Amino acid sequence: MKFFKTKGVCASEIGIELDENNIVKDIKFVGGCHGNTQGLEHLIVGEKAETIIIKLQGINCKNRGTSCPDQLSQILKLATTD
Repeated sequence: MKFFKTKGVCASEIGIELDENNIVKDIKFVGGCHGNTQGLEHLIVGEKAETIIIKLQGINCKNRGTSCPDQLSQILKLATTD
C-alpha cells in the first residue's frame, strides 16, 4: 500500500493499493471522520479507479475547495499514472 499526503482536509493521508487493472484492492484513511472514511473504504474496494475518480472529484467540504473524497480522486489520478 502506498500512502499519499492530503491537502486541506481532516484526513492527513490516504493509502491506496491497486491491482494491475486499476481496481482498488485496499484503501486506508489516516485521520478524518471515522464513520465517513470507513464507509468510503467499504464502498470503494473492488471498484475501478477511473469510476471512483469520476464520482468523487470536485466534492467540496465546508467551503475548503476540496474534501476527503475529492482528495481520494486526486490521489487515484496520481496512482494510475505511476
